[in-house]
Amino acid sequence: MITLEHAYVATGLMFAAFSILSLRDPLNPTRFRSALFWGLIALSMLFGSWLGGFGNGLLVIALVVIGATGKLGVGKPATTTSDQRQASAARWRNALFVPALLVPLVAVGGTLLAKHTLAGAWLISPVQTTLISLGLGCVIALVAAMAWFRPPVMAPVQEGRRLMDSIGWAALLPQMLASLGAVFLAADVGEVVGDLIARVIPMTSAFMAVFAYCAGMALFTVIMGNAFAAFPVMTAAIGLPIVVHQFGGDPAIVCAIGMLAGFCGTLMTPMAANFNVVPANLLELPDRNSPLNGVIRAQIPTAAIMLLANMLLMYFLAFRF
Repeated sequence: MITLEHAYVATGLMFAAFSILSLRDPLNPTRFRSALFWGLIALSMLFGSWLGGFGNGLLVIALVVIGATGKLGVGKPATTTSDQRQASAARWRNALFVPALLVPLVAVGGTLLAKHTLAGAWLISPVQTTLISLGLGCVIALVAAMAWFRPPVMAPVQEGRRLMDSIGWAALLPQMLASLGAVFLAADVGEVVGDLIARVIPMTSAFMAVFAYCAGMALFTVIMGNAFAAFPVMTAAIGLPIVVHQFGGDPAIVCAIGMLAGFCGTLMTPMAANFNVVPANLLELPDRNSPLNGVIRAQIPTAAIMLLANMLLMYFLAFRF
């Protein structure tokens, strides 16, 4: 049976490969620091279950110290050339997207199979089924791409290292901020936030409660930089006690759309560095050091429209009027 532990092992092996390749890359100006950074992540993925809370805490502190000492350098991986990539793009055209589309298809299909068929339940663990299916989809997509396009054997690992070098320490922001959200939840920050929002927005109707929840998710995500950090706080403050319990909203619909509302905030904040700051740097935009760089400004109108759409969807779908 495939469990979440297998997904951690696969991810750990990937980061271990990044670490080894970084160490062996003389063109990387910070190869020792990069190798140590990716190596510690690999260590946490491979042996985190045995290290315990204290050991993993030390790893996190070490990663923060390394990230604070300076940027991770970008190596020069030995991979396909620009001419080879252009030739491959001209040959395969839109078929290049097929492996990428396999990832969500396997993720959704694996989740449904595990929950509704005996064979799926035997193959995939019922705990964290969606995450396991997502990891399985990535592996299947990689195998399909290698068999179909036949790139150099090390191309996926080298290209992955190049991408991670470009993102740097920001690759860890989603996990860090999600953990911070769990800490806030344990500290009852949600109750405090709920009281503050209730003083500003009178939640006397289902629509006002939906508005407060979705707007709060987006705003808290702008502050925190990640919807996973905002979700436990805002759901404990407004989503469950008011939208679900007080007005009778469907919890599955409320939580799903609430998370989407938070993602709207992700599009509007420089705190989501891995989404909005890294692309601006990769594109070398002239205003990449501005809090509202070109990437964020281009996304704000779409984010505002989608936030309104999520409010309406939650209001009309979550309640049985």
